[in-house]
Amino acid sequence: MEYKDYYKILGVERTATADDIKKAYRKLARTYHPDVSKEAGAEARFKEIGEAYEVLQDPQKRAAYDQLGTRWQAGQDFTPPPDWGTGFEFTQGRASREATPDFSDFFSSLFGNFARQADASRARGEDHHAKILIPLEDAFHGATRTITLRAPQLDAQGRVVLREHTLNIRIPKGIRDGQLIRLAGQGTPGTGGAPGGDLYLEIHFDRHALYRVEGHDLSLTLPLAPWEAALGATVKAPTPTGVVEVKVPAGSQSGRKLRLKGRGIPGEPPGDLYLVLDVVLPKADTARAQELYRTMAQELSFNPRRALGV
Repeated sequence: MEYKDYYKILGVERTATADDIKKAYRKLARTYHPDVSKEAGAEARFKEIGEAYEVLQDPQKRAAYDQLGTRWQAGQDFTPPPDWGTGFEFTQGRASREATPDFSDFFSSLFGNFARQADASRARGEDHHAKILIPLEDAFHGATRTITLRAPQLDAQGRVVLREHTLNIRIPKGIRDGQLIRLAGQGTPGTGGAPGGDLYLEIHFDRHALYRVEGHDLSLTLPLAPWEAALGATVKAPTPTGVVEVKVPAGSQSGRKLRLKGRGIPGEPPGDLYLVLDVVLPKADTARAQELYRTMAQELSFNPRRALGV
């Protein structure tokens, strides 16, 4: 392949400063841009100018290229020496990755292998997942929690080891059961200067003494006395944000649900709170209580098994 003199292409001396190189590139790029120039071969010239600038504007690429400068002249056949690249640490930049397919074989022969080696040694860290339990109340008020996890870190020899890692995390108001919180860069460290992976925390609620979580809704078993269920009543019921008064319709049975709109987990829209009625019988553990039950049995025409045909 043909050796390319990038200094000659840009029209600058080998002693040119970075500013000299930038000015020369901008002037030539404006002149030969395919959208501007009508000159034959302008597009090929424009690519050649871009390739030269890609090398000479980067200190590492320029140093590597200059190592060959005294051995070759433009137009000569070129094959990289066997020891080419020794001692150079090449990092492929964004422009190189995007532009390399349009660059010449000469460019690829110089920097292609370096770029592949750099990409192979540069890898983003792995993502990790962990489950944590929080009180249901955190979903209503938000909170900051301190958690300790065994997280991957690099030791002094560059090896990945598991160590205890303490994190302060913010629990947002309205978080749902099963929702993920992403902590950027808290996963496995990257290699070769690449970013670390992320840590995803899967949030679940501790079992609550009163409420059951069903998506963004909650349910609560609300005990009723037989007369409250039969005659109807206004009773007090707890909610995560305070006690409210609830009207129980007359003739209510166990299992009936009363909906308190918007009293579930906060959000857009918020969830609801369902009160599941449960009729509870008083104990017949005194003579007076037994007498009242006998009176009900005698005076009320009530057969709870009528629907069964018995």
